[in-house]
Amino acid sequence: MDQSILSLKERGKLMEKVTIDGFTMAYEEQGQGETVVLLHGFCGSSAYWERVMPLLASSCRIIAPDLRGHGSSDAPMGSYTIEQMADDVARLLETLGIERYTLLGHSMGGYVALSLLQRYSERLNGFGLIHSTAYPDSEEAKEKRLQAIATIASEGITAFVDGLVPGLFAPDLRDTLSSEVNRVKEIGYKTPPQGASGAAMAMRERIDRRDVLSATVLPVLLVAGENDSVIPLQRAFTTEGDSVTKAVIKGAGHMSMYEAPEQLSSVLSDFLHGISESAPS
Repeated sequence: MDQSILSLKERGKLMEKVTIDGFTMAYEEQGQGETVVLLHGFCGSSAYWERVMPLLASSCRIIAPDLRGHGSSDAPMGSYTIEQMADDVARLLETLGIERYTLLGHSMGGYVALSLLQRYSERLNGFGLIHSTAYPDSEEAKEKRLQAIATIASEGITAFVDGLVPGLFAPDLRDTLSSEVNRVKEIGYKTPPQGASGAAMAMRERIDRRDVLSATVLPVLLVAGENDSVIPLQRAFTTEGDSVTKAVIKGAGHMSMYEAPEQLSSVLSDFLHGISESAPS
């Protein structure tokens, strides 16, 4: 196994890169303590967490990877699978010597997190979906994935991201948070076109994992935006139980890490504190 770790300066922050069997994965790290892994959404990167990480890093170690096809990680040609993207994360954490962690995934990152929950649950201390769902794509959504791939091929990633990002924000916030909308666009522009297309196919072909979510005995956090038109409440809140915590981010759409970062960070901190409190000494 070929492994190397190197550093680069990006966005004014120190990022790391790990290469395993020819695939290079970038990640950002902040803080010390119990490990929390943050997985970003489609056409995002670890930068999606730039307003949340500093608020969490005072009490835990944050690892935020750039998923396959995104950010500074490699973007191979062809279709990806959610399982492949999850295995990338698992191998990254193994390489870093991290045996146990709490896993939180936003949107597409939640789909990746669910695959990890299904296949690597013994490594998890807790699990959370942020503006995500255990449902598979509907037939309509599957068709939209193909339309997205066609748009990227014909018009380019910039035009695609320009069309995608405003709809991720709550309608009432798009004007007042114009700088945040533009920031998310800037992050999206850096997505390699083949990476976005490969990930779109991964999301299109993902399986229904509601049973995985309902069967876990781990602490579970489900976060939904009050005005999220991408993953509405009924698709976000797919399970019940004593170990399940549900939180609605008031006024937010699909991007509470930019729409309400303090509120989201408070919800995440409370969840992580609960896991820490209940862990055996």
